[in-house]
Amino acid sequence: MEFILENEELTVKIQSLGGALSSIKTKDGLEYLWQGDRNYWSGQAPVLFPICGSLRNDSARIGKNQITKMPRHGIVRKREFICEKKEKDSVLFSIESDEEMLQQYPYHFKLGIRYTLLKNRVITEYCVENKGTEVMPFFIGGHPGFNCPLCPGENYDDYRLVFSEEETCSVPYPVTETGLIDMGRRAGFLNHQQELQLNHDLFSRDAVILDELKSRNVKLCSKKHEKGVELAFADFPYLVLWSTANKGPFVALEPWTGLSTCSDEGDVFEEKRNVQLVEAGKCKAYKFDIKIF
Repeated sequence: MEFILENEELTVKIQSLGGALSSIKTKDGLEYLWQGDRNYWSGQAPVLFPICGSLRNDSARIGKNQITKMPRHGIVRKREFICEKKEKDSVLFSIESDEEMLQQYPYHFKLGIRYTLLKNRVITEYCVENKGTEVMPFFIGGHPGFNCPLCPGENYDDYRLVFSEEETCSVPYPVTETGLIDMGRRAGFLNHQQELQLNHDLFSRDAVILDELKSRNVKLCSKKHEKGVELAFADFPYLVLWSTANKGPFVALEPWTGLSTCSDEGDVFEEKRNVQLVEAGKCKAYKFDIKIF
Protein backbone atom coordinates (compact mmCIF):
# COMPACT_ATOMS: atom_id res chain seq x y z
CA MET A 1 0.00 0.00 0.00
CA GLU A 2 1.18 3.49 -0.82
CA PHE A 3 1.12 6.40 1.63
CA ILE A 4 1.54 10.05 0.65
CA LEU A 5 2.96 12.95 2.65
CA GLU A 6 2.54 16.41 1.18
CA ASN A 7 3.24 20.04 2.01
CA GLU A 8 3.76 23.26 0.08
CA GLU A 9 7.21 22.14 -1.13
CA LEU A 10 7.30 18.35 -1.53
CA THR A 11 5.18 15.30 -2.24
CA VAL A 12 6.64 12.12 -0.73
CA LYS A 13 5.44 8.56 -1.27
CA ILE A 14 6.23 5.59 0.98
CA GLN A 15 5.38 1.93 0.44
CA SER A 16 4.25 -0.38 3.23
CA LEU A 17 6.19 -3.14 1.44
CA GLY A 18 9.62 -2.71 2.97
CA GLY A 19 8.51 0.45 4.78
CA ALA A 20 10.53 2.39 2.22
CA LEU A 21 10.49 5.69 0.36
CA SER A 22 9.36 5.44 -3.26
CA SER A 23 9.14 9.06 -4.44
CA ILE A 24 10.34 12.54 -3.48
CA LYS A 25 8.98 15.20 -5.83
CA THR A 26 9.09 18.97 -5.73
CA LYS A 27 5.97 20.93 -6.64
CA ASP A 28 7.27 21.48 -10.18
CA GLY A 29 7.13 17.70 -10.67
CA LEU A 30 10.88 17.01 -10.51
CA GLU A 31 11.54 13.51 -9.15
CA TYR A 32 14.61 13.27 -6.90
CA LEU A 33 14.39 9.64 -5.80
CA TRP A 34 15.56 6.88 -8.14
CA GLN A 35 12.48 5.15 -9.55
CA GLY A 36 13.98 1.72 -10.09
CA ASP A 37 14.93 0.08 -13.38
CA ARG A 38 15.71 -3.62 -13.77
CA ASN A 39 18.35 -2.75 -16.35
CA TYR A 40 20.33 -1.12 -13.54
CA TRP A 41 18.81 -1.53 -10.07
CA SER A 42 15.17 -2.30 -9.36
CA GLY A 43 15.39 -0.94 -5.81
CA GLN A 44 14.87 2.61 -4.61
CA ALA A 45 15.53 3.17 -0.90
CA PRO A 46 15.46 -0.14 1.01
CA VAL A 47 15.74 -0.38 4.78
CA LEU A 48 18.69 -2.51 5.88
CA PHE A 49 18.18 -4.60 9.05
CA PRO A 50 19.62 -6.47 10.96
CA ILE A 51 22.66 -6.35 8.67
CA CYS A 52 24.09 -3.80 6.26
CA GLY A 53 25.72 -5.44 3.27
CA SER A 54 26.58 -9.14 3.19
CA LEU A 55 27.70 -11.88 5.54
CA ARG A 56 30.44 -14.29 4.50
CA ASN A 57 28.64 -17.04 2.55
CA ASP A 58 25.41 -15.33 3.68
CA SER A 59 25.81 -16.89 7.13
CA ALA A 60 27.08 -16.14 10.62
CA ARG A 61 27.18 -17.63 14.08
CA ILE A 62 24.72 -15.74 16.26
CA GLY A 63 23.17 -15.94 19.72
CA LYS A 64 23.58 -19.27 21.47
CA ASN A 65 25.92 -20.69 18.85
CA GLN A 66 23.19 -20.74 16.21
CA ILE A 67 24.13 -20.66 12.52
CA THR A 68 22.02 -18.12 10.66
CA LYS A 69 21.52 -17.77 6.92
CA MET A 70 20.66 -14.23 5.94
CA PRO A 71 20.50 -12.51 2.53
CA ARG A 72 22.30 -9.31 1.62
CA HIS A 73 20.95 -6.29 3.53
CA GLY A 74 18.86 -8.36 5.92
CA ILE A 75 15.33 -9.58 6.32
CA VAL A 76 12.84 -6.67 6.26
CA ARG A 77 13.25 -4.98 2.88
CA LYS A 78 10.80 -7.35 1.17
CA ARG A 79 8.39 -7.59 4.11
CA GLU A 80 5.07 -5.86 4.62
CA PHE A 81 5.09 -3.21 7.36
CA ILE A 82 2.06 -2.11 9.39
CA CYS A 83 1.05 1.55 9.31
CA GLU A 84 0.57 2.50 12.97
CA LYS A 85 -0.20 6.18 12.48
CA LYS A 86 -0.67 8.48 9.49
CA GLU A 87 -0.83 12.26 9.60
CA LYS A 88 -0.54 14.83 6.83
CA ASP A 89 3.17 15.34 7.36
CA SER A 90 4.28 12.04 8.97
CA VAL A 91 3.71 8.31 8.91
CA LEU A 92 4.83 5.61 11.33
CA PHE A 93 5.44 2.04 10.17
CA SER A 94 6.44 -1.01 12.17
CA ILE A 95 7.29 -4.65 11.74
CA GLU A 96 7.77 -7.36 14.37
CA SER A 97 9.68 -10.61 14.20
CA ASP A 98 7.66 -13.67 13.18
CA GLU A 99 8.54 -17.35 13.10
CA GLU A 100 10.15 -17.16 9.68
CA MET A 101 12.31 -14.18 10.62
CA LEU A 102 13.30 -15.84 13.89
CA GLN A 103 14.77 -18.70 11.87
CA GLN A 104 17.15 -16.20 10.26
CA TYR A 105 17.63 -13.83 13.19
CA PRO A 106 16.87 -15.44 16.56
CA TYR A 107 15.82 -12.29 18.42
CA HIS A 108 12.35 -10.95 19.11
CA PHE A 109 12.32 -7.39 17.80
CA LYS A 110 10.12 -4.55 16.69
CA LEU A 111 11.42 -2.10 14.11
CA GLY A 112 9.67 1.24 13.85
CA ILE A 113 10.23 3.67 10.98
CA ARG A 114 8.85 7.19 11.05
CA TYR A 115 8.98 9.47 8.01
CA THR A 116 8.38 13.16 8.66
CA LEU A 117 8.02 15.88 6.05
CA LEU A 118 9.30 19.25 7.31
CA LYS A 119 9.37 22.00 4.67
CA ASN A 120 11.95 20.72 2.14
CA ARG A 121 13.24 17.91 4.37
CA VAL A 122 12.37 14.23 4.63
CA ILE A 123 13.39 12.91 8.04
CA THR A 124 13.80 9.16 8.51
CA GLU A 125 13.81 7.81 12.07
CA TYR A 126 14.46 4.19 13.00
CA CYS A 127 13.59 2.71 16.40
CA VAL A 128 14.99 -0.76 17.09
CA GLU A 129 13.21 -2.36 20.06
CA ASN A 130 14.38 -5.53 21.80
CA LYS A 131 11.26 -7.48 22.75
CA GLY A 132 13.22 -10.47 24.00
CA THR A 133 15.05 -11.28 27.22
CA GLU A 134 18.68 -11.12 26.06
CA VAL A 135 20.93 -8.40 24.69
CA MET A 136 20.22 -8.08 20.96
CA PRO A 137 23.00 -7.38 18.41
CA PHE A 138 22.06 -5.71 15.13
CA PHE A 139 22.96 -3.25 12.41
CA ILE A 140 20.72 -0.81 10.59
CA GLY A 141 21.10 1.47 7.62
CA GLY A 142 19.46 3.40 4.83
CA HIS A 143 19.97 2.95 1.09
CA PRO A 144 18.31 5.89 -0.72
CA GLY A 145 19.14 6.22 -4.41
CA PHE A 146 18.88 9.60 -6.12
CA ASN A 147 18.43 10.39 -9.78
CA CYS A 148 21.74 11.50 -11.25
CA PRO A 149 21.38 13.41 -13.42
CA LEU A 150 18.28 15.11 -12.05
CA CYS A 151 17.38 17.14 -15.13
CA PRO A 152 17.26 16.49 -18.89
CA GLY A 153 20.32 17.50 -20.89
CA GLU A 154 22.79 16.71 -18.10
CA ASN A 155 25.47 14.07 -17.71
CA TYR A 156 26.54 12.00 -14.72
CA ASP A 157 29.88 13.79 -14.52
CA ASP A 158 28.15 17.16 -14.22
CA TYR A 159 27.62 16.17 -10.59
CA ARG A 160 29.81 16.23 -7.52
CA LEU A 161 29.55 15.42 -3.84
CA VAL A 162 30.38 18.20 -1.39
CA PHE A 163 31.32 17.13 2.14
CA SER A 164 30.81 19.30 5.20
CA GLU A 165 34.50 19.01 6.11
CA GLU A 166 37.77 18.77 4.22
CA GLU A 167 38.60 15.08 3.98
CA THR A 168 41.73 12.97 3.69
CA CYS A 169 40.92 9.29 3.71
CA SER A 170 41.49 5.91 2.14
CA VAL A 171 38.89 3.29 1.27
CA PRO A 172 38.96 -0.51 1.63
CA TYR A 173 38.75 -2.79 -1.37
CA PRO A 174 35.32 -4.30 -2.07
CA VAL A 175 35.34 -7.91 -3.26
CA THR A 176 32.82 -7.80 -6.09
CA GLU A 177 32.28 -11.55 -6.26
CA THR A 178 31.26 -11.94 -2.61
CA GLY A 179 30.06 -8.50 -1.52
CA LEU A 180 32.62 -8.58 1.31
CA ILE A 181 35.38 -6.11 2.16
CA ASP A 182 39.14 -6.65 2.00
CA MET A 183 40.47 -4.50 4.83
CA GLY A 184 44.02 -5.59 3.97
CA ARG A 185 43.84 -3.63 0.72
CA ARG A 186 43.15 0.08 0.93
CA ALA A 187 43.55 2.83 -1.63
CA GLY A 188 43.94 6.56 -1.18
CA PHE A 189 40.68 8.28 -2.06
CA LEU A 190 40.36 11.86 -0.83
CA ASN A 191 43.39 14.09 -0.25
CA HIS A 192 42.59 17.37 1.52
CA GLN A 193 39.36 17.54 -0.49
CA GLN A 194 35.89 18.76 0.29
CA GLU A 195 34.50 17.78 -3.12
CA LEU A 196 34.35 14.53 -5.07
CA GLN A 197 33.69 14.61 -8.81
CA LEU A 198 31.23 11.87 -9.76
CA ASN A 199 31.91 9.55 -12.66
CA HIS A 200 30.81 6.01 -13.45
CA ASP A 201 34.34 4.64 -13.07
CA LEU A 202 34.04 5.20 -9.30
CA PHE A 203 31.70 2.22 -9.15
CA SER A 204 33.42 -0.16 -11.55
CA ARG A 205 34.22 -2.45 -8.60
CA ASP A 206 30.99 -1.92 -6.66
CA ALA A 207 30.50 0.43 -3.71
CA VAL A 208 32.82 3.06 -2.25
CA ILE A 209 33.00 2.50 1.52
CA LEU A 210 33.81 5.67 3.44
CA ASP A 211 34.78 4.30 6.84
CA GLU A 212 37.20 7.11 7.76
CA LEU A 213 34.97 10.07 6.95
CA LYS A 214 34.82 13.01 9.36
CA SER A 215 31.88 14.70 7.66
CA ARG A 216 28.35 13.87 8.73
CA ASN A 217 26.77 15.89 5.98
CA VAL A 218 27.11 15.55 2.20
CA LYS A 219 25.50 17.34 -0.75
CA LEU A 220 24.82 16.10 -4.27
CA CYS A 221 25.25 19.12 -6.55
CA SER A 222 25.25 19.90 -10.28
CA LYS A 223 27.47 22.38 -12.06
CA LYS A 224 24.56 23.33 -14.33
CA HIS A 225 21.94 24.45 -11.79
CA GLU A 226 21.28 24.94 -8.08
CA LYS A 227 19.11 21.85 -7.50
CA GLY A 228 20.38 18.96 -5.40
CA VAL A 229 20.17 16.80 -2.31
CA GLU A 230 21.74 17.16 1.13
CA LEU A 231 22.08 14.16 3.44
CA ALA A 232 22.73 14.59 7.18
CA PHE A 233 23.65 11.35 8.96
CA ALA A 234 25.09 12.14 12.40
CA ASP A 235 23.88 8.85 13.93
CA PHE A 236 25.74 6.68 11.41
CA PRO A 237 29.52 6.05 11.40
CA TYR A 238 29.74 4.93 7.77
CA LEU A 239 28.69 6.40 4.44
CA VAL A 240 28.53 4.09 1.43
CA LEU A 241 28.40 5.49 -2.11
CA TRP A 242 27.08 3.22 -4.82
CA SER A 243 25.84 2.96 -8.34
CA THR A 244 25.86 0.08 -10.80
CA ALA A 245 28.91 -0.90 -12.84
CA ASN A 246 26.83 -0.61 -16.04
CA LYS A 247 26.52 3.16 -15.62
CA GLY A 248 23.23 3.43 -13.79
CA PRO A 249 21.81 7.00 -13.87
CA PHE A 250 21.63 7.30 -10.10
CA VAL A 251 23.80 7.49 -7.02
CA ALA A 252 22.95 5.94 -3.66
CA LEU A 253 24.05 7.78 -0.51
CA GLU A 254 23.82 5.17 2.22
CA PRO A 255 24.21 5.82 5.97
CA TRP A 256 25.13 2.55 7.71
CA THR A 257 25.91 1.54 11.28
CA GLY A 258 27.87 -1.51 10.10
CA LEU A 259 29.56 -3.05 7.08
CA SER A 260 29.65 -6.28 5.13
CA THR A 261 31.82 -8.94 6.74
CA CYS A 262 35.43 -7.79 6.50
CA SER A 263 38.56 -9.82 5.81
CA ASP A 264 39.85 -9.23 9.36
CA GLU A 265 36.65 -10.56 10.97
CA GLY A 266 35.41 -14.02 11.80
CA ASP A 267 31.83 -15.15 11.44
CA VAL A 268 30.52 -14.43 14.95
CA PHE A 269 27.78 -11.84 14.50
CA GLU A 270 28.32 -10.20 17.89
CA GLU A 271 32.02 -9.66 17.09
CA LYS A 272 31.53 -7.72 13.87
CA ARG A 273 32.94 -4.20 13.89
CA ASN A 274 30.71 -1.53 15.38
CA VAL A 275 27.98 -4.00 16.31
CA GLN A 276 24.98 -2.26 17.87
CA LEU A 277 23.59 -3.70 21.10
CA VAL A 278 20.22 -3.05 22.72
CA GLU A 279 19.20 -4.36 26.13
CA ALA A 280 16.05 -6.41 26.68
CA GLY A 281 12.99 -4.18 26.79
CA LYS A 282 14.90 -1.16 25.48
CA CYS A 283 15.10 0.53 22.10
CA LYS A 284 17.75 2.41 20.14
CA ALA A 285 16.95 5.27 17.79
CA TYR A 286 18.72 6.51 14.66
CA LYS A 287 17.91 9.38 12.32
CA PHE A 288 19.00 10.74 8.97
CA ASP A 289 17.73 13.74 7.08
CA ILE A 290 17.27 14.26 3.32
CA LYS A 291 17.07 17.92 2.34
CA ILE A 292 15.88 18.81 -1.16
CA PHE A 293 17.02 22.03 -2.80
